[in-house]
Amino acid sequence: MSTKSGFVAIIGKPNVGKSTMLNAFLGEKLSITTNKPQTTRKRIMGIVSAEEHQIIFLDTPGILKPDYLLQEKMLDYVFRSVADADVMLFIIDISADPEGTYTFEDANVKKILEFNKKKILLINKIDLSNEAKVKSIISSFEERKIFDDIYPVSALLNFNTNTVLEKILEYLPEHPKFYPDDPITDETERFFVSEIIREQIFERFKEEIPYSVEVVIEDFQEREGRKDLIQASIIVEKETQKPIIIGKQGSAIKELGTRSRENIESFLGRPVYLELRVKVKNKWRTDPRSLKTFGYNTDDE
Repeated sequence: MSTKSGFVAIIGKPNVGKSTMLNAFLGEKLSITTNKPQTTRKRIMGIVSAEEHQIIFLDTPGILKPDYLLQEKMLDYVFRSVADADVMLFIIDISADPEGTYTFEDANVKKILEFNKKKILLINKIDLSNEAKVKSIISSFEERKIFDDIYPVSALLNFNTNTVLEKILEYLPEHPKFYPDDPITDETERFFVSEIIREQIFERFKEEIPYSVEVVIEDFQEREGRKDLIQASIIVEKETQKPIIIGKQGSAIKELGTRSRENIESFLGRPVYLELRVKVKNKWRTDPRSLKTFGYNTDDE
């Protein structure tokens, strides 16, 4: 029996629904999702396995013009993912960029589309549009002849995702499975716990705060007969940001801890005891050593 296996890079500008699409393909929440752009910072792998195939999705940060070193690393994840992939799933948001003008005039998007890969365009969030508009947009993209296939989808409503999966399988090479059938990712529980806390920070704080924050899991103990112990540090860039995270009489960090713990317990399927601390690491987003410590070094991956 032949098996098809391969890698699929999910690509697009910030906030087009890449992580929501990955979660729809997997049938459960793996990547964090918020209504703010640039939520995803690293490449996140999601694995869909069946008896005769395995699709390995690579959720990537949004394509942008980097303003500082962290964003350069994020963009590097995108290019590396496309280079590793057999198929490129390119997503645009029909509600934000219906004609693709904002997206396809971007210099980095143009470079990515030069890769010799099978390219599938997903026109996402069609639930926010109408049928006539969707048909018109599909026609305009077909005329450009950039993509091998074009599909209207709604990641949020899980619309048309099975059709896309069937097309992906057509393009995947015959190859033994890369991973065992059971795991849906190669990431650790520690990684996803840090992502869940960061997601809550994106949900609860405004303006620059979420973008200036990194979450580090300092300790993770599975304890027999007791709640797991998780100690996490919230790293901020400036001393002035620390009291914002903590809040008046600790109210903000208490609320953050409660919501994070609830989501962590839901994800892990077991109770945990969560401790949060706030630390300051000046200008960590532009410091190569700090970024390497936080796992953003892609040079030797």
